[in-house]
Amino acid sequence: MTDQYMSPTPLLDFEATPIQRLIADRGWLSLSQTDRIGAVYDFVRNEILFGYNSDHALPASRVLADGYGQCNTKGTLLMALLRAVGVPCRFHGFTIDKRLQRGVVPELVYPLAPRNIIHSWVEVFHDGQWLNLEGFILDAPVLAALQGAFPERQSLCAYGAGTDCLQDPNVEWREASTYIQKTGINHDFGTFDDPDTFYATRRQLTGVKGILYRVLVRHWMNHRVKMMRNGHVPKIPGGEANLVPTQTTHEMQGAI
Repeated sequence: MTDQYMSPTPLLDFEATPIQRLIADRGWLSLSQTDRIGAVYDFVRNEILFGYNSDHALPASRVLADGYGQCNTKGTLLMALLRAVGVPCRFHGFTIDKRLQRGVVPELVYPLAPRNIIHSWVEVFHDGQWLNLEGFILDAPVLAALQGAFPERQSLCAYGAGTDCLQDPNVEWREASTYIQKTGINHDFGTFDDPDTFYATRRQLTGVKGILYRVLVRHWMNHRVKMMRNGHVPKIPGGEANLVPTQTTHEMQGAI
């Protein structure tokens, strides 16, 4: 595997002392590749809580320090840790329909959110093939809260989840692809060697809306996620009609 999938970058700053200390403390380098992937994946999924950082394009060491993240920031940390333990990986960029964030974004500001939100997952090279890793985004308590709130549902596109198998989603590392937001995807940008290349030309949190997001809205969203983690899932106006993906979103899945 070439260096392009193994090298550090400004965002994948796995040579930073906190990341190297974490790897040493956990003993990940002594594991097999399968178990290295699993250990790193489980750490990012459950020990880095689901939440919203100040920007999509943060260095992995900053995400680790924050202790929380969403698809893009948790993905950057996952990539950095994978490369640090010798596992090749790359970035796959998308957008998701904003309906996937319904229930997390407060209703008062939901109309201001961009229709298409930058999204990504990590592709890892394992056992001779590329596997998609996306199931790390929601930590287990948040997912359990959604399963408990909607026990009869399988299809859900809201509250940070986009899945047709809510009660048994493919989120555990079993040497296969994992997903938790896939049905919200509505545009595919393709693969990139690293997140730096992608974010160099695609940024979303800019201007007045970006400032509003950073200083107010994301903290409001994180409070709502904390409520979800504690079992209090906010109601969405409009009921069942706002819990499923759009037809365009479903059509998009066949192209991935």
